Amino acid sequence: MSIPQAKMELRPLGNTGLKVSSVGFGASPLGSVFGPVAEVDAVATVREAFRQGINFFDTSPYYGGTLSEKMLGKGLKALQVPRSDYIVATKCGRYEEGFDFSAERVTKSIDESLERLQLDYVDILHCHDIEFGSLDQIVSETIPALQKLKREGKTRFIGITGLPLDIFTYVLDRVPPGTVDVILSYCHYGVNDSTLVDLIPYLKGKGVGVISASPLAMGLLTEQGGPEWHPASPELKSACKAAAAHCKSKGKKITKLALQYSLANKEVSSVLVGMSSVSQVEENVAAVRELEDLGMDQETLSEVEAILEPVKNQTWPSGIDQK
Repeated sequence: MSIPQAKMELRPLGNTGLKVSSVGFGASPLGSVFGPVAEVDAVATVREAFRQGINFFDTSPYYGGTLSEKMLGKGLKALQVPRSDYIVATKCGRYEEGFDFSAERVTKSIDESLERLQLDYVDILHCHDIEFGSLDQIVSETIPALQKLKREGKTRFIGITGLPLDIFTYVLDRVPPGTVDVILSYCHYGVNDSTLVDLIPYLKGKGVGVISASPLAMGLLTEQGGPEWHPASPELKSACKAAAAHCKSKGKKITKLALQYSLANKEVSSVLVGMSSVSQVEENVAAVRELEDLGMDQETLSEVEAILEPVKNQTWPSGIDQK
């Protein structure tokens, strides 16, 4: 059975040969992380994303204490399309019960993930939020264990994820070229913080694909603002709130502007956005299509950038409950 797919821009991912949709499906909300999501809605959301041309799905055993992987697995299975029609990334090393980047744990982890996802392999297996582990262990133990899983065909490619950008250079400078295929960075390529851009030439030089997540800065660039526990400074929170209010006063949505800003840089292969309803998929896809057809709303963007200028590129320390 085939599902008629709308066209979406596909971008090459480093040297992997994979071509990923410019918007990727962040499946953490399917784990009811931000409120309950029924199975029927999860399945419908995955289907709608696929129908709209999204071919890249990202999850982790940490999201919703394994629930995200289970829900995504059900959604993908229900598509009844060839496995090669979609690209799946999951992660290892971070779990509801804590962090464990040992070779033994990550080796067991992929088998558990494949069972929940109802897949024979994943396309990318990331070490999840490596700043919470020992980076030397990641280099000397975790990544070699992932290379073994790659040889066994359980994952096609290997990635690393985390918040501070210096973790990527630390690891990539210490592993043989071509060992790490992809990095996933979050909250560093958006209208309030674009520091990832400084790292792109280095990553390109290493042949490493770049995925960026959380273009809305974990909720700061929304009308309702970030969650209570958001680790940003009061100044950053209030500047984002002012920017959102300014957009609203002009009849614009800051979420759309923020997503389009992140999508406009084609050096970033895919921008991951959390989705847990058909309407969210439609809204995100509409933002992509509008960017392709009409381009950015440069006037509103300039005004928002001016509001955010005093807090530009301000980040926060990695907090344990961040995502």
